[in-house]
Amino acid sequence: MNIYSSNVIISAAQMRAIEGKIFNAGMPVPALMEKAAGLCFRQIKTLYPPEQYSQVGILVGPGHNGGDALVIARELYFVGYTVKIYCPLIKVKELTASHSKYAHSLGIPFYEEIEELRQCDLIIDGLFGFGLTRSLSGKIAEAVEELNSWSQPIVSIDIPSGIHTDTGEVLGIAIKATYTLCLGLWKRAFFQDQALEYIGQAIKLDFGIPVANIAKIISPHETIQAITQESVREFLPLPRPLVTHKYLQGHLLLICGSYRYAGAAILTALGARASGVGMLSIAVPQSLKSLLVSQLPEALIIGCPETKSGAIASLPLSEEDLNKFDAIACGSGLTSDATAIVERVLSVQPPLALDADGLNLLARVWHEIGGDFKNFGHSGMRILTPHEGEFKRLFPDIELRTGDRLEAVRQASQQSKAIVLLKGARTAIANPEGKVWIVPQSTPALARGGSGDVLTGLIGGLIAHLRDNKKIDLAEQLFNSVATAAWLHAQAGILAAQERTELGVDGVTLCQYLPQAQKIFNY
Repeated sequence: MNIYSSNVIISAAQMRAIEGKIFNAGMPVPALMEKAAGLCFRQIKTLYPPEQYSQVGILVGPGHNGGDALVIARELYFVGYTVKIYCPLIKVKELTASHSKYAHSLGIPFYEEIEELRQCDLIIDGLFGFGLTRSLSGKIAEAVEELNSWSQPIVSIDIPSGIHTDTGEVLGIAIKATYTLCLGLWKRAFFQDQALEYIGQAIKLDFGIPVANIAKIISPHETIQAITQESVREFLPLPRPLVTHKYLQGHLLLICGSYRYAGAAILTALGARASGVGMLSIAVPQSLKSLLVSQLPEALIIGCPETKSGAIASLPLSEEDLNKFDAIACGSGLTSDATAIVERVLSVQPPLALDADGLNLLARVWHEIGGDFKNFGHSGMRILTPHEGEFKRLFPDIELRTGDRLEAVRQASQQSKAIVLLKGARTAIANPEGKVWIVPQSTPALARGGSGDVLTGLIGGLIAHLRDNKKIDLAEQLFNSVATAAWLHAQAGILAAQERTELGVDGVTLCQYLPQAQKIFNY
């Protein structure tokens, strides 16, 4: 798989450097502007045909984003749209000024007040492109606030004006776009949770960037990529051979549940079942054993001694027993009384995934009891799956809320030497080498109790499938499998929401849609 594919995600600085390579190689800046703006024009014409959206308002800023907007204005005018241009700034770049002069010559009207565009059927935002770092203020901020109160659809060119390209932070105020047409390569803001309501529906327009130029700027160990159906097809376990048996299809141990959170154990196990893992063992408090047997009769249920509160007190498994499993997933529903369990599994040899109470207890071991990352097993062989609150407890020194989530997850992985999956509207997965996978689509229907338990079981099942691969080391396979699980989890949620409701998909229903998500690949 080409790590410099069109799904690579870049920062503003990287985009500038890549464009610099293109221009230094001889591509004229005006030619690239015409090409990019032409792609935008055709996309806008398709989305909003003149028969229904005859009047278009164009917001023009001082830079090349404003130049793109003026080219689009010109082309829309030529095919019959009535065009009005809002241009609040006098000083503009030379190329933008040239396009402005030509638009004036065509008789397209220019205005300095946003109110003049109120009767337009469609608004095109070309105020500010990628790389903006200063907050919008004054007359422009007032115009954006007014514009956001209108009901017309808005199409932003490259990125909504007022959004920080890397962090997705709103710089004072920002355009709330209906569509955003991302030019060339994906920018980080498109995958930052805080920017999503401003971006609207994202469409990437590829104007042809040579792979060699991307490779010169981005190290192969520092790529950020959107995981796609094609990626998942490559990473899923191969179809089973005709001659096999259950232990050749992976043996997973789940350590989960308590008297208080019995459902967490069931949902984690159902997620693991949906992975197709060959053999599933589940360690739960003794009082839950009969319940788990009734729900998963095919699994081996290990009843464990429990505390007075109904948590697992100890594991009736030796170190040798634990090391025989192909993978272990621990944490869902354990409660805070299971510290000893988490401390014990940290030293196992198989790949280990920690979630929920497993993460909270790990944070306690690291930060309260005095443990550290150095005793956390082999690099890349541990998997942490925090939501935002758990992330803060594990990595209190890494900025998350207003910073770059993609950089935060990368720092956390390198600090802990673990694969870190940061849950969110755009889930991000990082490995200690510096690579990051992003799940580019999801649904708010997954914002419901139990979704994370299902993901933990699915991750455990997929990593238990892994076998020796001379072409790719185990740590790399684990990283790809975790990203695959996150993608399948999101797809199952999307499918369930489409057929049920986006008000929320419960964990049991989600598990029922996981096989349907995998059927995309005819497995």
